[in-house]
Amino acid sequence: MSGRKSSGWTLDVLGQGFEQYTLELQPDDEGDVVATVVRHLPNPLTAWNKPLRNVDVLYVHGWSDYFFQREEARFFTELGARFYALDLRKYGRSLRDGQTPGYITDLATYDEDIEGAIQLIGQGRNASRLLVLVGHSTGGLILTLWAARHPGVAAALILNSPWLELQIGSLGRAALAPIVGVRARYEPRGTQPVVDLGFYTRAQHDLGAGAEAYPAWRPERGFPTHPGWLNAIILGHSKIAEGVDVGCPVLVLLSMRSTPPVRWVTAMTSSDSVLVVDDIARASLKIGKLVTVARIEDAIHDVFLSAPGARAEAYAVLRNWVVAAHTSL
Repeated sequence: MSGRKSSGWTLDVLGQGFEQYTLELQPDDEGDVVATVVRHLPNPLTAWNKPLRNVDVLYVHGWSDYFFQREEARFFTELGARFYALDLRKYGRSLRDGQTPGYITDLATYDEDIEGAIQLIGQGRNASRLLVLVGHSTGGLILTLWAARHPGVAAALILNSPWLELQIGSLGRAALAPIVGVRARYEPRGTQPVVDLGFYTRAQHDLGAGAEAYPAWRPERGFPTHPGWLNAIILGHSKIAEGVDVGCPVLVLLSMRSTPPVRWVTAMTSSDSVLVVDDIARASLKIGKLVTVARIEDAIHDVFLSAPGARAEAYAVLRNWVVAAHTSL
C-alpha cells in the first residue's frame, strides 16, 4: 500500500478546525520520507443540503510552499465539501532535517504521495464520493500529469496559475533542455543561479496575504534549485506541450497580466510576477477536452491571495464553475 499510515489525526499548526495526518513513504537516498495531509471538514449539521456535499477536495501546493490558505479551505467546506490538502514530501510539514527541500528527479514519484492521500480520505475508482483536485503553480503541473496517468479518478480539476510552461517559453525550453539534462545526469544536486529575488513574497506581504510563520517552509526567495529537479520540471512541460488528457472538466484561473521579476514595481501586487500567464493560457488548452480559462483582473500568482476585489472575483468564478460542473456529473 502506498502512503502507509503512520499516525492518527492531530491538531494542525493552522489551529482549531484543522487537523493533520502523517503518511510514511518509501525512504530515498536522504533517509525517511513522509507526506502530510491536512483536513478541514464541513459542519455535518448543515452540509447535508449543500451543493458539494458528496465531494472530497484534494489540494496540492506550489514550489517553495505548503498549505496555509484557511480561507480557501473554508470556501469549499461552506459548500459542503470535505477539504484536504497535501504537503508533498520535502515540503512544509513534510520537510525533515537533512533533506534537500522540494527535491525530486521525476514528477511521477509524487504518485505515492497523492495515492497515499487518496487512500487515506477514502477515495479511488470505487469511491462513493466525487474527487476534485486543486493544484497551485507546480502543484498544478503535478496534478495535471497525475490525472492524465490516472483517468477516471478525478471528477474535476481546478488549476490556480498552474506552471504548465517554462518562463522562457517553448523555444527557450527546447534550447535549455539538453544542457539541463546533462547536468541532471552528472551533478543532479549541483547549484544553479538564483532567479527568485523575493518580489512575489514582498507582493504577498504588501497585500497582507503571506504565510503567517514557518519561514523555513516558505523562504522569502524560495528554495535553491538543482539540475535534477529542473530536468523533471522541463520533462513535465514537454509532456504538456505534446498534449495530455486529464479525463475530466478543468478550470484554469490566471491573472490578466504578468510582470517580469527583474526589479520591484508596485504592479507586482496586481499581476503574476512568477509565470508568463499568456503562455500558461495557451498551454492549458492542451490538457483536456473541456477546459475553461478564467482571467482575473488584478490577480497575483496565487489568485486566492490577491487583493480583496480580485480574490472575490476569483471565488465567484470558482463557485459558479464548480457547482455547475458538479451538477453535470
